[in-house]
Amino acid sequence: MNMMYSLSGFAVGLLVGVTGVGGGSLMTPLLVFLFGFKPAVAVGTDLLYASITKTAGVLVHHGKHRSVDWRIVALMAIGSLPAAAVTLYVLKNLMSVGKEITGTITFTLGVALILTACALLIRAVLLRNKTTEVEIDDQSSTVDNAGRFSPRWEKVATILTGIVLGVLVTLSSVGAGALGTVALLFLYPKMSTLKIVGTDLAHAIPLTAVAGLGHLSLGNFDLDLLLSLLIGSVPGIWIGSLISAKIPESYLRPVLAVLLMVIGIKFVLQ
Repeated sequence: MNMMYSLSGFAVGLLVGVTGVGGGSLMTPLLVFLFGFKPAVAVGTDLLYASITKTAGVLVHHGKHRSVDWRIVALMAIGSLPAAAVTLYVLKNLMSVGKEITGTITFTLGVALILTACALLIRAVLLRNKTTEVEIDDQSSTVDNAGRFSPRWEKVATILTGIVLGVLVTLSSVGAGALGTVALLFLYPKMSTLKIVGTDLAHAIPLTAVAGLGHLSLGNFDLDLLLSLLIGSVPGIWIGSLISAKIPESYLRPVLAVLLMVIGIKFVLQ
């Protein structure tokens, strides 16, 4: 175990608990810039880390709040899981012919961070513009979850959203949280915020697991790093969640958005 990795995991977990920003957008750049990990190893390890930590969140949302729309999760997974598999297949073939994939992953990571920074700001606007946020039970979810488009095009748009997330998350480990949430807010404006979060979390688990296991098969993984991050992040997320109500989100999110934008531009220009 490396104490510095655990402390970093605690710091990221604390920020995730306070702001709700996905750990990948914070953890992966930290591993690359501060600890000097190769982007591929940072992405692969962070994906498995995310699949483990998000599972606990979904158990709460599904078991306690009943706030997961499994129909939407399935539609997104229809797009994201095959997209993740195809992306991994392409990476494997690039590696087999001696192509360097670091540049591709670094560039995609930068783009994903820039999009996440924009998503953090757009999310606040979308939440303000929501016409209703009705707390209703699961039996009435067909009204609460009415989409922006007709049922046919709603399915197509949700699957396409899954495809984009599948590629981005597999290449960068970023996007399953902030980008997924913004996409759901846009596609399903009448869905309650609690259900948006629960549904996005539920979709992120199979996506990050498939992408993470794929990277594991490619050798992009560090077990000691994963265990050290988990030891630090679990209490960090718990403490962050407890103090989140005392720290104004309106101050933290713009700061984080600017930070992610700067880091993203740095990755793109490398």
